[in-house]
Amino acid sequence: MNAPATPDIRVLLVDDQELFRAGVQVIINAQAGMTVVGAAGDGLEGVRLVDELEPDVVLMDIRMPEMDGVEATRQIFHPDRVARRGRPVRVVVLTTFNLDDRAARAIRHGASGFLLKDTTPLMLGDAIRTVHGGNAVLAPRDLSTLLETQFRESAPVPGPYRALTEKEREVFDAVARGLSNTEIASLVFASESTVKTHVGAILRKLALRDRVQIVVFAHQHGLVKF
Repeated sequence: MNAPATPDIRVLLVDDQELFRAGVQVIINAQAGMTVVGAAGDGLEGVRLVDELEPDVVLMDIRMPEMDGVEATRQIFHPDRVARRGRPVRVVVLTTFNLDDRAARAIRHGASGFLLKDTTPLMLGDAIRTVHGGNAVLAPRDLSTLLETQFRESAPVPGPYRALTEKEREVFDAVARGLSNTEIASLVFASESTVKTHVGAILRKLALRDRVQIVVFAHQHGLVKF
């Protein structure tokens, strides 16, 4: 018996340039395992379509009329909306500037990283698959550089972090440094499945959505250890 086919990754485009949206839609639809389910010309419409279409990944322009990508991302990840949503959604910010401060703010609000608008079709497809898997789409040190501008003073470490086990803190530190499950498994002398279990427990205990939010949490509370 053949294994059931894996559903395509559902992608929503949010950008105020119609020609850019059309070009990106062609690129994504030409890739195996993903399809564009909708497009919006501003952040306000983008938030509405996320609620309506429940995409897996949103490609979000950072500078738009009506509502920019930062505010749209904040609204997409508002707890009330997240609670009503039937499936998780990931946001990738699109920008023309490397290490954009607005991109950093969008990541704080829940985005999984950013891409420059002149990225290649191959890199765009890889980025969509990466964030769909719960990972960031920029190098950990680049992410750290962005977040350092957002958290100049560390917030107090909350109680749930102190409740992590010693092994969970080891895994937390490794995730915050951008290590993969394979690298973490070697570091803490455990299997990859055990590492995944620890990551799941960390996300649950700290009420975080994904590994990117672990990195944000670590910077916010001064817990990054390179």
